[in-house]
Amino acid sequence: MEQFNVFTYKRKFILIGALVLLVLLSGCGVSGANATVDANTPGFFNHYIVYPFVYLIQHFAAFFGGSYGLALILLTLLVRLALMPLMMRQYRNQQKMKQKMDVLQPELKLLQDAYKDKKDAESKAKMQQEMMQLYQKHQVNPLAMGCLPLLIQLPILSGLYYAIKFTPEVAAHSFLWFQLGRPDIVLPLLVGIIYFFQYKATQIGMDPMQSKQFAFMGYLSPIMMTVFSLTTPAVIPMYWCVGGVFVILQTLLAKKLYQTKIEPAATISNN
Repeated sequence: MEQFNVFTYKRKFILIGALVLLVLLSGCGVSGANATVDANTPGFFNHYIVYPFVYLIQHFAAFFGGSYGLALILLTLLVRLALMPLMMRQYRNQQKMKQKMDVLQPELKLLQDAYKDKKDAESKAKMQQEMMQLYQKHQVNPLAMGCLPLLIQLPILSGLYYAIKFTPEVAAHSFLWFQLGRPDIVLPLLVGIIYFFQYKATQIGMDPMQSKQFAFMGYLSPIMMTVFSLTTPAVIPMYWCVGGVFVILQTLLAKKLYQTKIEPAATISNN
């Protein structure tokens, strides 16, 4: 299905770009086992993104009587709430694009059938040209999938991550049954379960073909997050758990508001 390949390439491009940006941001972080970030720490990322989060963590903890666990939960939720309008808008735009692609689908299939037995380079080039003409006719831009929200949220969430990591007071405190600065056995399992349900939430109402394309990463992600969480201080998987639950609820809300019902088009056409 050629039309899905275009979107797949775009998603791969976004993922690679996100990983590159994350590596660059990681290089901007401070290093060392006892590293901290304060108002005098040099570097744009540290001073303008990480330090404000460190400041908020410390002041929220003071508000909660020294509970850094509650402070981090509140800060994580506030950051997610601030990003929520951007993510909801992105989902709405994706659904609009999907509706246009659904209208385009019959003509695209006819075009693919017309060229399915033509394997020479000239025919392939001509098919690609006619496909682009179809996209223009229906005002569809398959490359305009909206990577801006991802590029905006990545440095913010990365800054929150580093703020948690480099706030020394966090490691010395306990919350619920675990110490924030030491690895925990239960939290990694919760992370894996939450990320699995997060993947399942994204699959609700999705086209079976697209769902199959993302199945491998959907099942691999919870396993990877669980493995990473086993060796990190418990505060990090706690942060992932809170953010993951929020994303699940956000995804369900977005699907309820914007997702169109999948009509059994194949069944109708056969009749």
